[in-house]
Amino acid sequence: MSRTLITLFSVFAPLSMVTVGGGQGIIAEVQRQVVDVHHWMSHAQFLSDFAIARLAPGPGSLLATLIGYQVGGLGGALVATVALFGPTAFLMYGVVHVWNRHEGARWLNALQAGLRPVAAGLILAAVYVLIKELEGGWVAWLTAAVATVLVMWTRINALILIAGGAIVFVLVHFAGLL
Repeated sequence: MSRTLITLFSVFAPLSMVTVGGGQGIIAEVQRQVVDVHHWMSHAQFLSDFAIARLAPGPGSLLATLIGYQVGGLGGALVATVALFGPTAFLMYGVVHVWNRHEGARWLNALQAGLRPVAAGLILAAVYVLIKELEGGWVAWLTAAVATVLVMWTRINALILIAGGAIVFVLVHFAGLL
């Protein structure tokens, strides 16, 4: 096994165990490892891969597969995917067994309540990392803020937000404000 594949495994396997709140909770650390620590890609490439992973059908954690493929080809894609999903799958098997056995226990309810803010914090860290790297200046920031407000306070379809954001960027570009 090549050193690159071993490094991919060593990056994604530990992250697998801390995906509290879902795969989006580890995006900030994935970005740090991939861009800042190992220099496998630029910030812009990471954002592109993140966007592709979010638009593709299936779990958003397919970002690991994309990164693995770019770093180590087909073998890298397989190693990164197994490293991210494998340890969690084994852990979840044990957790589900304990959860079902102790359903309604006070300690279990307290654990669930304590993990909610952890998940929220991890997701906010991912949002911060992604927004910090947005290209597009004030228009991108404003579009992201408006989209966030609309998602939080309405039931607007995400495709409408994407189309609206694209229209805003086209109009701003043609108006010469970018």
